[in-house]
Amino acid sequence: MIHFGFSYTGLIYLLMLFIPNIIWTKNQPKDYDHYLKNENKFLQILERIGEVLVCCCVLIFSDFNIRINSIWCVWLLLSFLLMLLYEVYWIKYFRSEKKMSDFYTSICKIPVAGATLPVCAFFLLGVYGSNIFLIISTIILGIGHISIHLNHYKEISGGNTKRNLFLRIMKWTVSGIFACFFGFIIIMIGCRNFNYIDCSIHTGTGVDEEIYVPLGGQEQYLLIRSKNVESPVIIYLHGGPASPDSSFSYPFTNYLVDEYTVVSWNQRGCGRTYFSNMDKDPDNTTASFEQAQKDLDELVDYVCDRFGQSQVIIMGHSYGTMLGSKYVLDHPDKVSNYVGIGQVVSLEDGYIYSYEDALAIATEKGDDTSPMIQAYEQYLANGNLEALVKLSQYSAMYHQNPPKQNDMTWNFITSPYLGVDDVKWQLKSLEGIDTIYNLNKQLYDYVLQTNVYDYGTNYQMPVYFISGSYDWTCPIKLTEDYYNNITAPEKDMVLLEGCGHTPHADSPEEFCEILKELME
Repeated sequence: MIHFGFSYTGLIYLLMLFIPNIIWTKNQPKDYDHYLKNENKFLQILERIGEVLVCCCVLIFSDFNIRINSIWCVWLLLSFLLMLLYEVYWIKYFRSEKKMSDFYTSICKIPVAGATLPVCAFFLLGVYGSNIFLIISTIILGIGHISIHLNHYKEISGGNTKRNLFLRIMKWTVSGIFACFFGFIIIMIGCRNFNYIDCSIHTGTGVDEEIYVPLGGQEQYLLIRSKNVESPVIIYLHGGPASPDSSFSYPFTNYLVDEYTVVSWNQRGCGRTYFSNMDKDPDNTTASFEQAQKDLDELVDYVCDRFGQSQVIIMGHSYGTMLGSKYVLDHPDKVSNYVGIGQVVSLEDGYIYSYEDALAIATEKGDDTSPMIQAYEQYLANGNLEALVKLSQYSAMYHQNPPKQNDMTWNFITSPYLGVDDVKWQLKSLEGIDTIYNLNKQLYDYVLQTNVYDYGTNYQMPVYFISGSYDWTCPIKLTEDYYNNITAPEKDMVLLEGCGHTPHADSPEEFCEILKELME
């Protein structure tokens, strides 16, 4: 995606395009010059501009070269098939009587195939490379080139190209569907390219890389970003359990990379790390809280050794605060600061507190509370994740949605760091609670049964809690009580007004300003 470099794929495509056209110059159809005189000048200009831009783009970006084992290769395959059809079209023409009607023949019902096929092929090549520059160049070329030849086709057919009403309706319906589909793809790729440029780090002392490092016997995924690798290191622990957000953490890490080296990690048993180790551990039998602590300790040692640091900053979100709290209490010598975003105290207590608050509101309103009470009793009887989620859904009906909400889905699909494994994990998450629970049963059982007070309350480094004022996943009351009961050389708790359980995503700039002020 916008990587400068020679494209051998682009060169092959241009050869497939130019060689038949060079041969055609000596095999033009009769009276072609007559139709040439009638071409629209504006369309000619667009055609010439598009030709130059497309030729340049396919050669100077390496995004179009073959990437083995990438699902995006489907687009490359479709694109190449269209180019092969283009060659078939020319073979068919050169073997014909070389009349204008032969020149404008169709292939597989594709009209004016000689113009349409290469434009579509280069467009799909742009989609494959996620390169908005080639896509836009191809659209410019297509408007000029295809329009000119459609006009010629109408001339030689005498304008008699009408079809019956049903076929015309079908044609416009299918065209509309394709236009919406590819319009969405163009917008998505354009936004991904913009975000890629916005997130790019070009300083000589910086780092912007996605790597796998061995932690606890598994290759685990890291996204490391910084404009100066000598700056303090923040290890960001995602929530869940098993809810990696490395691919769409850039909206808030963009505000940190000037002053910090930010390491986002896909923990064992989820996301890219899970797919990287499926052969070794398909059932996630090693994904436990104890193992996560060991993995984190190895990660801390890795970044300290790599970036010449003696300590790191641990910053956790939601479940990541459980992982982080336990680690910093056990390894105070390796941690300079601890930051808890939406600090968990007890997940069970939090949901019960949220339920009791919602029940009081419902009772005051005079609503029927029996379904909510029944869900609560069912949770007490079963104590499983499914019952807890159902209870939270009833509670959420009586709690106002946060005014500030970031569209994390859009951030995800337009992320410059989005990979196939990220998409696969999100799709797996959509399969239902049972799928994710069964994959990470040990972690979920641990979270449902654990209270952070059990880790201790004596922190030996500065501690900062940042929560959203509308957080009902980890209610503010429980976090405040925990904050008041811990000891630390320095501590502070800040509420971001209007934010929910993800203040760093809901209001990233404000969050990072507060974070920097706290740690200064």
